[in-house]
Amino acid sequence: MPGLSSPEPYILWLTGAGILITLVAWLPLALKRLPLSLPIICMGAGAAIFLIPPITFRPLPTILPDIAERLTEFVVIIALMGAGLKLDRLFSWRKWNVTWRLLGITMPLSIAAITLIGIYGLGMSLAVGLLLGACLAPTDPVLAADVQVGPPKSGEEDEVRFGLTSEAGLNDGLAFPFVNLAIALAAVAAGSDEPWLGNWVLHDVLWEISVGLISGWIIGRLFGWLTFHVPAKNRLAQTGDGLIALAATLLSYGAAEMADSYGFLAVFVTALTLRRSHRDHDFQREMHALTEQVERLAMMVVLILFGGALVSGLLAPLQWMDLMAAIAIILLVRPAAGLVGLIGLPAQRSEKMTLAFFGIRGVGSFYYLAYAINAGGFGSGERLWAIVSLVVLLSILLHGLSVTPIMRAMDRQQGRDPDEPSVCGENV
Repeated sequence: MPGLSSPEPYILWLTGAGILITLVAWLPLALKRLPLSLPIICMGAGAAIFLIPPITFRPLPTILPDIAERLTEFVVIIALMGAGLKLDRLFSWRKWNVTWRLLGITMPLSIAAITLIGIYGLGMSLAVGLLLGACLAPTDPVLAADVQVGPPKSGEEDEVRFGLTSEAGLNDGLAFPFVNLAIALAAVAAGSDEPWLGNWVLHDVLWEISVGLISGWIIGRLFGWLTFHVPAKNRLAQTGDGLIALAATLLSYGAAEMADSYGFLAVFVTALTLRRSHRDHDFQREMHALTEQVERLAMMVVLILFGGALVSGLLAPLQWMDLMAAIAIILLVRPAAGLVGLIGLPAQRSEKMTLAFFGIRGVGSFYYLAYAINAGGFGSGERLWAIVSLVVLLSILLHGLSVTPIMRAMDRQQGRDPDEPSVCGENV
């Protein structure tokens, strides 16, 4: 009887992909009532996999900077489309009050505080400290799924979930000017004589934000018309294929980037516009379901690699002050900035505290750092990668372990049964 032979790497990859897809479908249901999150499971699995002696590959972003940038970029844009598609609340300055507070007050305060920590606590230059602040201020649209609203028309859109979803959708695009400012300051420190301030204000702020908004709206209107409003036999909604959302995501991002504007902002605006083209159509759920599946699969890949990077020496450059700074960023900076931004908001104290606490850091922070380091002026960035990774690690553990009990307690406090299946509710 022939003995068992060692499987080829290709077969191992296929087997691993099958296991990963199975976990994508099953784990969210299995973890629904447990004080445990999918990102924690993925990170732990990655650490275990890359500790196996025969596996010599080390998924460190400092070794694979381009792959780190592009992979995290893809995950974020898919997450932004999913976030925009599931928001039921109509856009208005009054109904989005909580969003403007988190974007206009909380995020700038967070960037400023983290920059000061970097400069005076960690001995960084202004450019490096500002980059640290820009990377770690935005709430992540990828890892914040457990505190976001439910699928379209599910009725799961209380003030906390709406605030965190809309914040995560918009702050990724609005944090980019500060990343670009850090890159410009690093170039000045290296001897560049470019008129950086004027270029930053006119191009990185005014042009890229406005064009990102406009291009996202145009693509959203186009896909809304093709999907819901052309003659019935030719509507894209007739296909029943949620891949339309993926097409809109890639086209919106590509068009915005070719126009030299913020693709993240464009994708979220495209999603909001597409969602409002026919808010009550069942095809909205099909598109969201597809983006959610793709996002979850890509997110698991990134976090498995992150777990592998952690056991491969990613945190080795850390110093004691870096650990203290990371704890302060998670436990002090975001909660304090969040509460300041929510002063005067007509909401319960428990809602404000939850909004302030769950400023989850994740894949978006990785993307911004990879983008800036690849742009040059920050060296290999090993210490920056270590600090940002530590903050993300602490966020995954702290927020992942606390999100289920906190959100379930909030639901009960507001008279909702957290175990009741989602039903279609009226739009706000």
